[in-house]
Amino acid sequence: MNIEVDNLTKNFDEFKLDNVSIKVPKGQIVGLIGENGAGKTTLLKCILNVMHKDAGTIKLFDAEYQDTFKENIGVVFDNSFMNETFDVRDINLIMQRVYHNWDSALFFRYMKDYKIPLKKEIRKLSSGMKKKIEIATALAHHPKLLILDEPTSGLDPIIRSEVLDMFQNFVTESDHSILLSTHITSDLEHIADRVIFISDGKIIFDEPLKQIKEEYIVLEMTKEEYAKFNKKHIIRYKENRLDYLVLINKKNMQTSYDKYIHNITTLDDIMLLYIRGAICED
Repeated sequence: MNIEVDNLTKNFDEFKLDNVSIKVPKGQIVGLIGENGAGKTTLLKCILNVMHKDAGTIKLFDAEYQDTFKENIGVVFDNSFMNETFDVRDINLIMQRVYHNWDSALFFRYMKDYKIPLKKEIRKLSSGMKKKIEIATALAHHPKLLILDEPTSGLDPIIRSEVLDMFQNFVTESDHSILLSTHITSDLEHIADRVIFISDGKIIFDEPLKQIKEEYIVLEMTKEEYAKFNKKHIIRYKENRLDYLVLINKKNMQTSYDKYIHNITTLDDIMLLYIRGAICED
């Protein structure tokens, strides 16, 4: 297991990461979703030991955190780490001193593939180019684990697709894995093995993506249909002006739902109804 978090708690004045437990097995991409302020970045920072936990245990590579682990972890956070006056040649020189396994040839190959100018200061590059440099930096020291916070934000669809392919290629090595936090849930629908949904500091679900797609469904129904619907099957519902959106788990349905309108249910649909929907009291 590359990441194992057990009953992690982190307290703030107005927020609590509440007894969170997750696992990231070798050879898997695990997606982390949730609204802004749900606790995703706090969880990642605790895992990386850059934020102190109040309770619980965290293991990386089956051991408590050690400084030497940085050699095997590639990190991309939403906020850039790069000095804006540097160019990519400066970054290469610095990373040579940081990582024993730093691969300059691989780093500059990424720069060529991404069409990043070598002599232009970081501050003069687009946000998309900056993100590409961060991803290349995370990969160029041959880590076993990637911890990524919004790694594809600011990238156009073509580059995003290429980056996702890189992530999938990365986990073809049996001891590699990725924990990826993102608001672009469609990315996860293409590459994730598991999806963890966190809201208000608590895990809502942690399930294989295939199982989520097979079991969760959003139904659209009239107010009359909703009044007759068996409420015990409803996970969350949202009342609109003319109709209802209803989130159910198909495995709990004893009768057919085919008479109701339902499109392909996305992770966004599920997350929206969990966060903005109501719990049925009937």
